[in-house]
Amino acid sequence: MRFNLDHTYLNWLEELKVKIHSAQSKAAIAVNQELIFLYWELGKRINEKENTWGSKLIEQVSNDLRDAFPDMKGFSRSNLYYCKKFFLFYRNTIVQQPVGQLQYAEIENNTTIQQLVGQIPWGHHILIFSNTETVENALFYIQKTVENQWSRETLKDNLKNKLHLRIGKASSNFDTALPKPLSNLVQQAIKDPYVFDFLQLDTAYRERNIVQQLVKHVNRFLLELGKGFAFVGQQYPIQVSNKEYFLDLLFYHIHLKCYVVIELKNTAFQPEYTGKLNFYLSAEDSLLKTENENPSIGLLLCKEKDSIEVEFALRDIQKPIGISEYILTKKLPDNLKSSLPTIEEIENQLNIMDENSTDEAK
Repeated sequence: MRFNLDHTYLNWLEELKVKIHSAQSKAAIAVNQELIFLYWELGKRINEKENTWGSKLIEQVSNDLRDAFPDMKGFSRSNLYYCKKFFLFYRNTIVQQPVGQLQYAEIENNTTIQQLVGQIPWGHHILIFSNTETVENALFYIQKTVENQWSRETLKDNLKNKLHLRIGKASSNFDTALPKPLSNLVQQAIKDPYVFDFLQLDTAYRERNIVQQLVKHVNRFLLELGKGFAFVGQQYPIQVSNKEYFLDLLFYHIHLKCYVVIELKNTAFQPEYTGKLNFYLSAEDSLLKTENENPSIGLLLCKEKDSIEVEFALRDIQKPIGISEYILTKKLPDNLKSSLPTIEEIENQLNIMDENSTDEAK
């Protein structure tokens, strides 16, 4: 016998589905946490005994554990090496320390580092601790992975492009143009520089060519912009008096509840650019913004900028504007380079792991 599918039953059924999905997620996280801390324990014990039994200990342990547990994965020599490296990287950190004490914390304050570390897959961990220099930076990428549900490929891109050095670094007047805490949230939503190494441009490109390519690769562009950005339009028209103007790119930020006007310049920063963007934001707030939305934000992207010149240009601007550089090639500035292994080298190492550890890292 089947009940009549009235709204009461359908709503009740949806609640059941939500609970089931939640239980499945919690079960998956619990299993992953057990695996991650098994690897922590293996790394700890191997590190303790390696000085006594020598450098070939990992190979011997690998052979013996695979013989003892033929149905379990993750006991290859390569993976046990990563277990040891995992332990050494975090050995003074994985304690019951609240995540809320961290600089970049956006997760509930009662979440501990132990709980946070257990929420991402092992393959993500290998990429993170192999390509970060400090535990704080590693925890930043773990947090962002949890918050944004990054795939390993997305995580790899953000590590390669040094997101932790770019986020919140834009020159801006947000402190004076926006109330707190909104100004802090907006500042953390903007990067400097932006890396557009996914574009396909000829040597004689113009501003419009870059904008067109960003729209063509809008999914990659949205990933680079970050969480919360939704694409509205290219060359978006606004009419002031009897004249029509066109915004290079218009976005809406779902979490900040505001429009974001992006103007792109294929030159170094010029002070007059801020005046024009200020004009666009005034028009945007009058024509599109509703009473329940926050003021529109301007983001000016230039090939290069002088910080003192930018400071003077923004000093008396009333509308909130951020100014960042953008990079079109795969070559990063010196201050974003690292002496650590490249992401490609680490990814290759993951790929050449034997079948046991490769399956576990997925």
